Amino acid sequence: MNETAVAEAGIRPKILIIDDEPLNLRIVEAMLTPLGYECSTAPDGASGIDRAREWNPDCILLDVMMPELDGFETARRLRQDGVTHHTPIVMVTALQEVEARVRGLEAGADDFLAKPVDKTELRARVHSLVKLKRYHDQLENQQKTLEEAVARQTEQLRRMLQNLQQASLDSIVRLARASEYKDEDTGMHIQRMSHYAAAIARKMGLPDEEVNNILYAAPMHDIGKIGIPDSILLKPDRLTDAEWEVMKQHTVIGACILEGSESPLVELGRIIALTHHEKWDGSGYPLGLSGKDIPLAGRIAALSDVFDALVSRRPYKDPVSIEETCKMMETGREKHFDPDVLEAFLSIMDEANAIRNRYRDYHG
Repeated sequence: MNETAVAEAGIRPKILIIDDEPLNLRIVEAMLTPLGYECSTAPDGASGIDRAREWNPDCILLDVMMPELDGFETARRLRQDGVTHHTPIVMVTALQEVEARVRGLEAGADDFLAKPVDKTELRARVHSLVKLKRYHDQLENQQKTLEEAVARQTEQLRRMLQNLQQASLDSIVRLARASEYKDEDTGMHIQRMSHYAAAIARKMGLPDEEVNNILYAAPMHDIGKIGIPDSILLKPDRLTDAEWEVMKQHTVIGACILEGSESPLVELGRIIALTHHEKWDGSGYPLGLSGKDIPLAGRIAALSDVFDALVSRRPYKDPVSIEETCKMMETGREKHFDPDVLEAFLSIMDEANAIRNRYRDYHG
């Protein structure tokens, strides 16, 4: 966004100018104001720090040679202050020595301007750093919003879980679906996935109690998606690298939501939520676990989740046939999947297909 667009949009980036020479203050302010910037001035370092804390500027132009508190010390204190820690600082100085610039960088300066100030250079420096500050503020606000949303949902879910004396499959499925209710194509996904997981556990010879625990806990695998912004969770196109990093956090968010419960079932749900995207070869997330360092329930849930994703229709893909899905999963042996878990699953394809038909998505 250039200066004209800034002015037309009614957004006036704020520039704080700190200099002990009144003439310098007036000259720089006269250069910036016609470009759409809102300027404020301070005659010394101490008052400049106070003004920066009060006004929250988008960029600070800081003179170096000032009495009492020079530019180096002023920059150092601005960087140490929690309010102004991320505010871009441009040191305006007649000093050309490399040593002076190194001192400025060590004190926290982001850029330099030589005196006398050139208007074109001033415009370029300020424009670039204001964009950087706005981008940082946007990321910080998004992170804060996400954290507040997660905190609210976490507290709500904690209260709900505290009131559950005896978990049942139906109640946990409904709780888990709160994270997926906007996505019509995954309406029955948690039902299918949990039954696939229980069937695998049974085939692997786990005790009935453990099989039932996996059946009841597996629906919680994606509960962390409740903390992912809709713009990412419901995006029909391929996610950007940055968006994908946010999406991957649903594993950690889910684990945070479920941690601290005295219920073994909820604890198993936490383990599954955290580890169902880990891979046998260590290339998964969020912890990069490999082999049997990945909890067995997480390994079982990972395969069940992938199988259902492949054979199901999604907004961005058609379903893959059972035969082709099995071939694709076979290529993931000892890479994505625990070979023993994969072997158990491939041996119960009739049961898996029956589960798939029993819990079809509502659109058929």
